[in-house]
Amino acid sequence: MATGRNHRPATTRSRGIPEATVARLPLYLRALTALSERSVPTVSSEELAAAAGVNSAKLRKDFSYLGSYGTRGVGYDVEYLVYQISRELGLTQDWPVVIVGIGNLGAALANYGGFASRGFRVAALIDADPSLTGRSVAGIDVKHTDQLEQIVDESGVSIGVIATPAGSAQQVCDRLVAAGITSILNFAPTVLSVPEGVDVRKVDLSIELQILAFHEQRKAGEEAPEEETAPPAVPPAAAVSKRPEPGSDGDRPAVMPA
Repeated sequence: MATGRNHRPATTRSRGIPEATVARLPLYLRALTALSERSVPTVSSEELAAAAGVNSAKLRKDFSYLGSYGTRGVGYDVEYLVYQISRELGLTQDWPVVIVGIGNLGAALANYGGFASRGFRVAALIDADPSLTGRSVAGIDVKHTDQLEQIVDESGVSIGVIATPAGSAQQVCDRLVAAGITSILNFAPTVLSVPEGVDVRKVDLSIELQILAFHEQRKAGEEAPEEETAPPAVPPAAAVSKRPEPGSDGDRPAVMPA
């Protein structure tokens, strides 16, 4: 299998596929892979759209960029779409990945089994802490950051994953870019500055949680019952008919008898 550094096919960008469509392709692929594992041969646009969480019109538009229009009354061939989307995303080849920052998050990423099944091979683990050097994580020995450039070159790394603290993320990014890496996945809670031609995808778990907290707060406000106004213990004086005292004007009849 060819590696990403040695063989780069026509990208979705060069083929004129919108970035919004590119962002949805992995969602379609995940849904299609689940269908394939259940040996489902075909799927309608409505069924696939529901599984991917988009509307069917948008799905059909996205697939038109791939040259796939399905068959009326039959739908889309699941296995062919899996291949077609995998090829478009570059997942039919091997993409060596280096993870920099082997703390709790970096170690968890290294142990994630989903990378290999999707074409991503963790080629190296790097950390600045000397006490971690030589330690085995997910079956890979951790290397010191002094070896970063050498490792990127020798392993043919295509994608860099930054899982360091925010304070060191930019320096790590600069070194990865200088070593020839043009695609970076950033887990550090900071915005990276990169030159033109370098793609950065940011994953900030705290931001995602804050967004969820916002929606939870809104839902709580919408679901709160309206405060009921209790009736006053004593009716207002204007609404009470006061019985006149005997001998008062109010006790006299309207017409006096002759």
